Amino acid sequence: MSSKPYIVILGAGESGVGAAYLAQKQGYEVFVSDFGAIAPAYKQELDRLKIPYEENQHTEAAILQAAEVVKSPGIPDKAPIIKKLLEKQIPIISEIEFAARYTDAKLIAITGSNGKSTTTMLTYHILKNAGLNVGLAGNIGQSFAKQVADETFDHYVLEISSFMLDNMYAFKADIAVLLNITPDHLDRYEYQMDKYVNSKFRIIQNQAEADVFIYCADDPETIKGLERFTAEAKTYPFSIKHKQEPGAYLDEQQVIINLNQPFQKPFEMLITELALQGKHNLYNSMASGIVAKVLELRNESIRESMGNFTNIEHRLEHVARISGIEFINDSKATNVNSTWYALESMNTDVVLIMGGVDKGNDYQMLKDLVKTKVKAIVCLGKDNHRIHEAFEDDVEVIVNTFSAEEAVQIAYHLAKKGDTVLLSPACASFDLFKNYEDRGAQFKKAVKEL
Repeated sequence: MSSKPYIVILGAGESGVGAAYLAQKQGYEVFVSDFGAIAPAYKQELDRLKIPYEENQHTEAAILQAAEVVKSPGIPDKAPIIKKLLEKQIPIISEIEFAARYTDAKLIAITGSNGKSTTTMLTYHILKNAGLNVGLAGNIGQSFAKQVADETFDHYVLEISSFMLDNMYAFKADIAVLLNITPDHLDRYEYQMDKYVNSKFRIIQNQAEADVFIYCADDPETIKGLERFTAEAKTYPFSIKHKQEPGAYLDEQQVIINLNQPFQKPFEMLITELALQGKHNLYNSMASGIVAKVLELRNESIRESMGNFTNIEHRLEHVARISGIEFINDSKATNVNSTWYALESMNTDVVLIMGGVDKGNDYQMLKDLVKTKVKAIVCLGKDNHRIHEAFEDDVEVIVNTFSAEEAVQIAYHLAKKGDTVLLSPACASFDLFKNYEDRGAQFKKAVKEL
């Protein structure tokens, strides 16, 4: 081995390959190991960079020599290789933790059980429209590490999951946002709510007085958590129930954001003018608005961005409401993690359309959410046996379909008023479609033809 530190990256998806690239650039000796198959595009990238890698296995001899390990958020602590690393006391960190070491940019970190993606995208949209030099990363978009290696952004808006937070230690958010905490996926936390809450509150670790913490004053678990965790940062709560000053609140039909800053007028906007409608989106808009005010952006600019924002296509995209049934296109969810996030954000009964090319998926992490939220699964793919095997004990109805049109028709008949039909496949699309965009477009077309 060379004299350069030896770092191992576990998982060769977007975050893993990005971390490998940054590590190489920083002079590390790098090895990438994925227990599953590596997607062709990521293999090409690793080949191009001449970074050694393995797939479909973890070679212990190579991994347990590491000075440090960067772990994909999808790998649970109970995975055998993680247990061995912990036994050997080899530090395990997340890509976000690793990349943050190499940037001086201001970091805006957004977490919560629901609404992370939307709030992250909206915040990014507001900042970018105001002319800030800003990057978007974390659970969304391009790898943070890759951007740190290649770009020179002044700000990053980061969507942060609890799985990422679990392996973040020295990371500090200049602005931390905690949207809410709901007991939705406790399997990774030994079914102990406190452990999950602890994980979420890691978003404020290392913050000092000069930093900012934005949180929901209406969220019971957050308020309970604040009894245990003292925020050192300046705090700005938001609420739709009670006046919050400094902070954000609802005054009849107006969102008011007043941070009590000298020479700054409070922000006001009618809720009917917000691009994002619905109660949960009111919270998301308030959180994003506070970030914008902290950064001293102009009210006119914030108002314009909050009024013209559109969520990214194929990512939890609202398609239509027909007979009281909401249709959502999440075709971009090509892995189990993404479908997990989609289900986590649902607060109605769901008819789930999923399936496609199964990349050796482990559906275990979806089981709790499927049990509590999904009333029927409509499979969309050539071979659906693994979905049947995974969920036959959890849902009463599992149906096979072979076109978007057929899937939409059947889902529509299985749903009732107040339900959501969610296309969130957890699989690649190549068996029946050109790509996930084609799958999403065909889904939307079929919904509009109902």
